[in-house]
Amino acid sequence: MSFLPISKEELKERNIEQLDFVYVSGDAYVDHPSFGHAIITRVLEANGYTVGIIAQPDWKDEKSITILGKPKLAFLVAAGNMDSMVNHYYVSKKRRETDAYTPGGKIGKRPDHATVVYGNLIRKTYRDTPIIIGGIEASLRRLAHYDYWDNQIKRSILLDSQADILSYGMGEKSIVEIADALQSGIAVKDICFIKGTVYKTKDLSGVYDAIMLPSYERVKNEKREYAKSYGIQYENTDSCTAKTLVEEYPNGISVIQNPPQPSMTTEEMDRVYDLPYMRTYHPSYEVDSGVPAIKEIKFSLISNRGCFGGCSFCALTFHQGRTVQVRSHQSILEEAEYITKDKDFKGYIHDVGGPTANFRHPSCEKQLEQGVCKTKQCLFPKPCKNLTVDHKDYLSLLRKLRNVPKVKKVFVRSGIRFDYLLADSDDTFFKEMVEHHVSGQLKVAPEHISDKVLNLMGKPENSVYEKFIKKYEKLNDNLGKKQFVVPYLMSSHPGSDLTEAVALAEYLRDIGYMPEQVQDFYPTPSTISTVMYYTELDPRNMKPVYVCKNPHEKAMQRALIQYRNPKNYDLVYEALVKAGREDLMGFEKKCLIRPKHTPQRTYQKGVTVKTVENKKSEQKKKSIRNVHKKKAK
Repeated sequence: MSFLPISKEELKERNIEQLDFVYVSGDAYVDHPSFGHAIITRVLEANGYTVGIIAQPDWKDEKSITILGKPKLAFLVAAGNMDSMVNHYYVSKKRRETDAYTPGGKIGKRPDHATVVYGNLIRKTYRDTPIIIGGIEASLRRLAHYDYWDNQIKRSILLDSQADILSYGMGEKSIVEIADALQSGIAVKDICFIKGTVYKTKDLSGVYDAIMLPSYERVKNEKREYAKSYGIQYENTDSCTAKTLVEEYPNGISVIQNPPQPSMTTEEMDRVYDLPYMRTYHPSYEVDSGVPAIKEIKFSLISNRGCFGGCSFCALTFHQGRTVQVRSHQSILEEAEYITKDKDFKGYIHDVGGPTANFRHPSCEKQLEQGVCKTKQCLFPKPCKNLTVDHKDYLSLLRKLRNVPKVKKVFVRSGIRFDYLLADSDDTFFKEMVEHHVSGQLKVAPEHISDKVLNLMGKPENSVYEKFIKKYEKLNDNLGKKQFVVPYLMSSHPGSDLTEAVALAEYLRDIGYMPEQVQDFYPTPSTISTVMYYTELDPRNMKPVYVCKNPHEKAMQRALIQYRNPKNYDLVYEALVKAGREDLMGFEKKCLIRPKHTPQRTYQKGVTVKTVENKKSEQKKKSIRNVHKKKAK
């Protein structure tokens, strides 16, 4: 086993005169199956193709793209494991200080809109060489989309990057089909028949049984048309039922999205994850102390893909799809045994999961043959009557992992869908998870407590979360454990106004919890929530939605979640006045803050919060007692 070549010297060592593919990545080169570039390059290698990697080229230098020479078949381009704009910016649009996917965590090693920049750099240098783009950035921007950072509708990234083909979704199947077509001599402009791809054309005569989306000009100029277009796209993400989609642009160009690739079978998943990955970053990064992102995933196991949870703010439906795909127990156990041999392994498997850890099979029996329902969700607003709820397979896997030699503990840290957990009449998994697989704190995502907001989020009612918490606490009590829940909460999601934000603050007051971090809603490409944010319409039913866009109001909603922090006092005060909730200012137990011109409460980690005035009073009394004790002696 060895890393793939990253220099001409390494090509010579392998006696390779010309590579079949050169993969250009916005991430540092980490040969681990949690990284898209590692999977795609290893899959191509396993199918007989030679591949080299140019990781984080200097986009200001044209020569940086030529270090491996011209590939025989094509350049492959991806921005990295994250959209480059999300990677670079906070929701406030301020620049992030670090980049976990870059050696040493350094920022600035990739450009904004990396796929577009890399594509144009290649096209300028190698005019006639095919360019295939993929990865999360390309996948979620494959058709006209709202870009939060530029606050406008952008064209398909296929056009802006000057690429020939876009591979959307996870890409293992489509990239091999593309490679085989190129190898057989088919011109890239004629490769228009592969599922899971997007291509451009001026001739629609060969496009059959397609749905015409509103044109780019219409979605660009009319928000309602954009919401309508996204609604159609959302209903065509399943390989069993999806139609070809056509989006017209000026000058007679059309962008064609073929239906998705079929879901991967367990055998196909196993083959992908059993490939000879080095499971770490390239040794050339040691000088910068390596790549930070490896720490989170080095001793974790991916067990599944896809998610039928259907959260509005999540892009998984658009990227991995709603059909759950799983690896076999044998494949996962072999990987677990392999990582126990690592010199840094301390006995702890940090996670066993995927998008949603406790999904290990399709949501219902008919899904694999008939596809997922176009206009219905499996869990929202209530679990579907056809939903298969069963944790036996996942529980069996965790039990086997607990018995692997050298393994002390197996944790479940990726998302647990608590409403699915409660829908299981058998509590065995829930009990064993609490007993064996929680590392002191279980992270779950209720996101909000307002049913109005939760409905727009595609999340269950707050009463479901409350039921889950009570059951979790009871199980901990029965086991004599003191384990807590860390709830992820989101401020200013579409539908949340100051009234809803105040209600969330009151809830946090009642449970005695204040989160140290708050996630403000982030309008990332191609989610239902992002469409709501831009259009102020719900694309599922075209009903109007309130959207908080004012930065100051967004700051007030964030501050309300952390109302105990004295730094937030003025924002909380203003929010309560605007919401007409002055009744929450005062000295009673129900109040969030004291009136102005009185000593304010100080923020401490944990639940206990005391006023500065009380602290001084206690210190004074203690001092007086000490004086009396001395006199008595």
